[in-house]
Amino acid sequence: MTYDELIRTKIQTIQPSGFDVPIEELNPKLYDWQKLIVRWALKRGKAALFEDCGHGKTFQFCEWAKQVSQRHGQGLIVCPLGVAMQTIAEGAKFGYEVHSMRETLKPQGLINIINYDRIEEIDTSGFAWVVLDESSILKNFNGKTRRLLTDKFKNTPYKLCCTATPAPNDFTELGQHAEFLNVCSSMQMLATWFLNDTFDTGDWRLKKHCVNDFWHWVSSWAACISKPSDLGFSDEGYDLPPVDVRLITVEVDHTADKESGMLLRIADTSATGIHAENRRSVDKRVAAAAQVVNASDDYFIVWCETNDESEALAKAIPGSVEVHGALPAHVKEQRLNDFSTGKVRVLVTKGSIAGMGMNWQHCCQEIYVGLGYSWEKHYQSSRRIHRFGQTRPCTRYIVNTDLDCNVLSSLQRKQAQFETMRELMTFTADQILGKTQEAKVNEQINRATGRNWTVYHGDCVRVLKNFPCESIGFSVFSPPFADLFVYSNDMQDMGNCRDLDQFMIQFGFLIEELERVMMPGRHVAVHCLDLLAQKWKDGAIELRDFSGAIVRAFRERGFLFTSRITIWKDPVIEMQRTKAHGLLYKTLCKDSADSRVGNPEYLLVFRKRGENPKPITHTKHDFPLDRWQEIASPVWTTIDQGNVLNGRGASDTEDEKHICPLQLDVIQRALLLWSAPDDLVLSPFTGIGSEGVVSLRMGRKFVGAELKESYWETACANLKAEENQLTLI
Repeated sequence: MTYDELIRTKIQTIQPSGFDVPIEELNPKLYDWQKLIVRWALKRGKAALFEDCGHGKTFQFCEWAKQVSQRHGQGLIVCPLGVAMQTIAEGAKFGYEVHSMRETLKPQGLINIINYDRIEEIDTSGFAWVVLDESSILKNFNGKTRRLLTDKFKNTPYKLCCTATPAPNDFTELGQHAEFLNVCSSMQMLATWFLNDTFDTGDWRLKKHCVNDFWHWVSSWAACISKPSDLGFSDEGYDLPPVDVRLITVEVDHTADKESGMLLRIADTSATGIHAENRRSVDKRVAAAAQVVNASDDYFIVWCETNDESEALAKAIPGSVEVHGALPAHVKEQRLNDFSTGKVRVLVTKGSIAGMGMNWQHCCQEIYVGLGYSWEKHYQSSRRIHRFGQTRPCTRYIVNTDLDCNVLSSLQRKQAQFETMRELMTFTADQILGKTQEAKVNEQINRATGRNWTVYHGDCVRVLKNFPCESIGFSVFSPPFADLFVYSNDMQDMGNCRDLDQFMIQFGFLIEELERVMMPGRHVAVHCLDLLAQKWKDGAIELRDFSGAIVRAFRERGFLFTSRITIWKDPVIEMQRTKAHGLLYKTLCKDSADSRVGNPEYLLVFRKRGENPKPITHTKHDFPLDRWQEIASPVWTTIDQGNVLNGRGASDTEDEKHICPLQLDVIQRALLLWSAPDDLVLSPFTGIGSEGVVSLRMGRKFVGAELKESYWETACANLKAEENQLTLI
């Protein structure tokens, strides 16, 4: 392929795998904006609908299922307990025959439905499509259900995931959706767009320079809609009634336990501490909740956190029905349906049991007898009554104790995060309306010049194509490392590759240009280190032979491999910087089989074939024997790791970093060995100008290329400063 074709393949896009359906062939009872979404999802083939509660996802996925099954055969809707009966009833209203598989475990028609708790028992190989209702069940990174669903439907041609709440503080849930939909693996998503905090391995942070690119990618396979106006339609009829939130605070004993040695008890904000506090206050909270519910004759949902609360509430509220985990599945389903149909006035249950998928707009009052840290559980349960289709103002009671554990404030903070995330996902509107444009690659090249130096701002391969043949006397550089995605969001950046193989393909284009522009018999010096594969991303911790791949790539393109110099590094400093498990002393003590040695840097040197037209000569004065003996060593032990140009201010965000900066000592030695005064020295990855600064100091001319604008500007400033300093001398 050509270089331009390669760059286009790097742009993260998902090709549709479905089919196009004319709008007029869709169910006329769908709203126009719902038709757009269904049509988009059918064309995608594999998609997610992240729509707010009450937007009619059931109606939409039933129409999607009907259209797919008419063309490709029967499929399956998978949903939470209690939702299947509701889906069958709602589907019938709009003319869809949805068949339950709960008893037979075999398909009964084109559109079938089953609960998540029975999915392990059925054969899914013959289904042409699958719908996951309340697909946030995929969020559990190592969960049995997630793995089961992903494996069982791995080869299903058509897939649709539906949920209102991709968690705002857990990006891995989006990765699990992407993996289920065969978009990419969760690990690929995290490796491309996220940073894993070294000191908190559970904290994934979206790289600041990747925010727009990431959400644009998500919106290529997921539709996030909070209201019809996101798609340019009127929100009439979708304005929710107000919610009156009333806090009920009960007083509890603040005296500390005797064994604690303290006078007063201090609130423990951990999950364990909250459970302990809830056990102490269960009687008072239940009594406060029962007083509110018993004073009303309207429908009421009572949300609780523990079985003790549930049992006590059922006893304290006459006529209530309790749905808890120990009940048989069919009993739970019947009791939930009894509340749905108005046969029961008060339902006592947990958000983990009935907080998803149910439509209870006939009820406008609810009370939380306890709160946990799960924002999703709280949000989903609260939207069972406060959802589109609710015509009355809602009242939400929250029973709390006067020993505040900050749970409510934590939920409010996560709600704000969710609102921010939803705003970022509005790219989806353009995707659904077909207004997206193909991502463009900036091929523009600018340049800055000074006395004996020129630095181009642009892609290095494109820059070198304009250089005359055999014009470069020496080239020294440190390339970006494969699949790190930490320098920029430009797809021309060689660091923005999905893996080492893709990097080496792009790097090969550069080597071909280097072979053309280098003088015969002259050298290219590449500074690198072997990359450490991660268990979370690569499956195992090991060294990837990056240096070996570079050697093979140069030799395949005609260069001679003449030197490998090992640059010694202090393993203690490496351990402190990376917190690598294999370098920790405690690892040695626990099991030294898991230990490894430090990872050195290398300077790999390659010579272009042919006779050198301009010999590089030295004298005993400019290159003493003892100096030669030190530099001729295959291991350089005297390199000052801290002798680098200061790059502060060059990065656009704190997430950008040079993993392995090139030391000025290394550049100086390489120039001394393999270049002559007045030679033109090239760095295709100029960065902040290290190679250029040393070249000017040693009487060489310099030409470079840098893709990232902030680095290019810093490099120009450093070269100008060096030029001024030399002028003064």
